[in-house]
Amino acid sequence: MGIHDDGGGNGNGGDMEMSSVVSLGAKNNKYRRMDSELTDYDDDHHQLEMRRKSTRKFVFTCAVFASLNNVLLGYDVGVMSGAILFIHQDLNITEVQEEILVGILSIISIFGSLAGGRISDAVGRKWAMGLAAVIFQAGAAVMAVAPSFEILMIGRILAGIGIGFGVMIAPVYIAEISPTVARGSLTSFPEIFINIGILLGYVSNYAFSGLSPHINWRIMLAVGIIPSVFIAVALFIIPESPRWLVVQNRVEEARSVLFKTNESDAEVEERLAEIQLAAGNTDAEKSEDKPVWRELLSPSPALRRMLITGFGIQCFQQVTGIDATVYYSPEIFKAAGIEGESKLLAATVAVGITKTVFILVATLLIDKVGRKPLLYASTIGMTTCLFALAISLALLGQGSLGIALAVLSVCGNVAFFSVGMGPVCWVLTSEIFPLRFRAQASALGAVGNRVCSGLVAMSFLSVSRTISVAGTFFVFSAISATSIAFVYFIVPETKGKSLEQIEQMFEKGYELHEGEVQLGDVEHLMQKK
Repeated sequence: MGIHDDGGGNGNGGDMEMSSVVSLGAKNNKYRRMDSELTDYDDDHHQLEMRRKSTRKFVFTCAVFASLNNVLLGYDVGVMSGAILFIHQDLNITEVQEEILVGILSIISIFGSLAGGRISDAVGRKWAMGLAAVIFQAGAAVMAVAPSFEILMIGRILAGIGIGFGVMIAPVYIAEISPTVARGSLTSFPEIFINIGILLGYVSNYAFSGLSPHINWRIMLAVGIIPSVFIAVALFIIPESPRWLVVQNRVEEARSVLFKTNESDAEVEERLAEIQLAAGNTDAEKSEDKPVWRELLSPSPALRRMLITGFGIQCFQQVTGIDATVYYSPEIFKAAGIEGESKLLAATVAVGITKTVFILVATLLIDKVGRKPLLYASTIGMTTCLFALAISLALLGQGSLGIALAVLSVCGNVAFFSVGMGPVCWVLTSEIFPLRFRAQASALGAVGNRVCSGLVAMSFLSVSRTISVAGTFFVFSAISATSIAFVYFIVPETKGKSLEQIEQMFEKGYELHEGEVQLGDVEHLMQKK
């Protein structure tokens, strides 16, 4: 009985105890599952964050390396403004020869840009950039040892072809490799590097100006070879454009590149599908045997809108006189009353610093405030500064007030240019054209840019002798005012849209307005979250 009771009691107690253990175990397992889920979430979040950082670093590196060719253009523009003073003394060239020497690079670069579009379609974007660097390097070497004006011109022609190649390929490559949300700031990198090159050219002028006139300008020009060495290294680091790879039916290689440049697998597949769709259209059009150049000469309504926008903004970038301001800043400051080569070259360094600092402002803002707001600020500010410079040269004479206003106006002009017209111009022309036309249509835009640059550079001295430096800048300010209207009526906002969505926007005749662009941004951000 006792044993029975005891056994029964122990049995019931054992059941209760076992139940408690099971219950406690279940609770422990629940906590363990929650901990496991939290750990898995933390791991996933950590991996996502690591990939995001890795992606940003990789794309940033690609954009930097792709932009190195633009240092060559900027350096040539900056260094020639000072070197021409000593070339004039050493080789006894005339004023007309001086204008030709300065402007011929822009004119010759037209051929480089035209060839660059077709070559980049044939061999790929990055190898076209490499070829550009090699050709420029050869030109710089010839210029550095030139014993006469004729040999100097041969080097200048080679350099112009190389620059024409590089100046149109870099923005196209960066636009094609960049994620949508950062495309604007990354595609503005070439303009940043142009400005860095200009500043380096100004500093080189100032640093070597104390040497013999027979030696100093040669060293100034020879220093331009150095960036080409870094470009050679870059070619073994940066990948090919994924959009070009898809066109070449190298889809797996394109996917591999997209994995390095996009932050999620879903985004990779989405971008790849968009590119394949665009490339599929390309293949269909190729099967109809329509050469790209023929369609560019006889464009559809959508393509015509793209060409007007791209070609127009490229021309307005130069006809407002920015290259004249940079190339001939010593002449402008001399007209304002600054005397002595050292003081003139020191003043140009201030211009270079201003231009470089404000391009960084544009890079920070272009994907936040959009393309058009920056263009409005730029064109209005440039118009005001150009008009103020003309007034200072025409009415204030060569006193301290006139010099101060002239320097301030030139610095203000290059600052407003760098905030908008400088970088946004290249961003727009690299993102508005369909995949099939992108390289060659961008090349046409670069041709318009280089033609206008060459005409302004080659005519500035002659025109300023005819109507005065002040009169020339009155003309530039009037043209700049016209560019405000062009931006208002012609240029659409492309912020926050993929390259393929921008193509659809032009096909619909700009029917996607600001609200829709902003809605697209919100949807993209929600997907990110």
